[in-house]
Amino acid sequence: MVGEEGAFVLGWDEVLTEEELSMTLKVLCMSEEEFKEYKEQDGWEDDSEGEENSTLSNEALSRLKPPCKKLLYDSVLLTLESYRSDLKAEQDLLNNKEAYEKLSRREQQALHVRYGQKRILHQLLELVR
Repeated sequence: MVGEEGAFVLGWDEVLTEEELSMTLKVLCMSEEEFKEYKEQDGWEDDSEGEENSTLSNEALSRLKPPCKKLLYDSVLLTLESYRSDLKAEQDLLNNKEAYEKLSRREQQALHVRYGQKRILHQLLELVR
């Protein structure tokens, strides 16, 4: 369900791997009975509820059912914990011109990537809170 990388791709405005995330949330938030019924229907590809066919925009994420929001929220927190530093530390380093200039070009680019990733994750936290 999650794909080869085992991760979902989020953008500023929507989930870029929306089909995978929709299906994963749907399955993980099902009761055992619902899952058995869904599996028996062989409906993995033919699901016509429309939920999976809609774009997972930021607005749609904020309207998810509470169990799905909780699952996403907890997943984002775990992802953020995997970083060595928090968003504020990255922002402080970006704002400290002297410290920033001591970084190699590669380290500067990595800092920008991490900072962007963390900002998107924090935005997602707010959406599913």
